[in-house]
Amino acid sequence: MTLDEANFLIRATVDQMNARYTKTVFDEWAVVSLNDRPGRILSYNGPRKEDFQKNFASDLELLHEELTSLEFGVGDFEFARHAGGTHFDAFLVLGRGFYLICNNTRQSMDTIAKDQRWLAAQIPFVELSDKIRANPVAHKA
Repeated sequence: MTLDEANFLIRATVDQMNARYTKTVFDEWAVVSLNDRPGRILSYNGPRKEDFQKNFASDLELLHEELTSLEFGVGDFEFARHAGGTHFDAFLVLGRGFYLICNNTRQSMDTIAKDQRWLAAQIPFVELSDKIRANPVAHKA
């Protein structure tokens, strides 16, 4: 899958999640490459474009260990239940060294998950992970 195809699927997934939750689940998402040092932002959608890159390392803190481990394969994902503010809430492995980073800059995943509508909102995210697993992102620098 190309980066453009992934971006299209991600936008559609976020819209579906918001519709099922009836409010915003993730107000910020980015596709990043960690194949280079430092990581590069390939796509960004959200309210703080300039601050996203500047604060990337500190915002990634709660997911850093999982993200950099080799335990996660393409299509796998993880949530940081207690990440608040701009600390990233979730990631999804898009391909070798490529990740989707998702965030709600106003609420933690713990708060979001307390609403029973969260169960339905997860379905599009899991469907996205299945699509990515079947057709990983392959991006040329």
